[in-house]
Amino acid sequence: MTEARATATTFDGQRIRITTPRSFDDVLAQLRQLIGTAAIEQYPGAMQQLGGGSQENFETVVRSQLGPSQFMLFHEINHSQWLPVYGVTQRVLRLIFGNPIIAFTMMRDDLTAGLFAPVEVLLVEHDNEDGCTVVYDLPSALVAAEDPSLLPAARELDTKLNALISSATGVPMHTPEE
Repeated sequence: MTEARATATTFDGQRIRITTPRSFDDVLAQLRQLIGTAAIEQYPGAMQQLGGGSQENFETVVRSQLGPSQFMLFHEINHSQWLPVYGVTQRVLRLIFGNPIIAFTMMRDDLTAGLFAPVEVLLVEHDNEDGCTVVYDLPSALVAAEDPSLLPAARELDTKLNALISSATGVPMHTPEE
């Protein structure tokens, strides 16, 4: 029988903040163009049409949903829908996206890596509508916090995410090395 217990792990993270003169609308349009759309609830039906729920069929369905960035959008949270109640007129949008095939490269060794896959970014319009900021936590700092063996796969995810954000914002980036 498993013993009931709670543990806590302290780790360092790395928050990336990219400020760009590009408008909120322009950056969002670029992100949407580069990130594919997903319909997770449609995966079982699509896999059945391909002949069943095999790994090969799952990956075929996933690849069909990926955008040029090799990511797919899973969910959007539009904070702008409720912030005006508190007098905040800036637009704020949280995007949740990823790639299950990439996620598996980390989760196969440690299922808890799924806590940080997919990734999330926050797009914040500047209060004067003069550009926007994109904020996200670097995946490698989160995914490999308890298991350093996940670092190579997580750094590949960092590279793909940084390239996506650089393309959308026009701000050159490189992945920081530890």
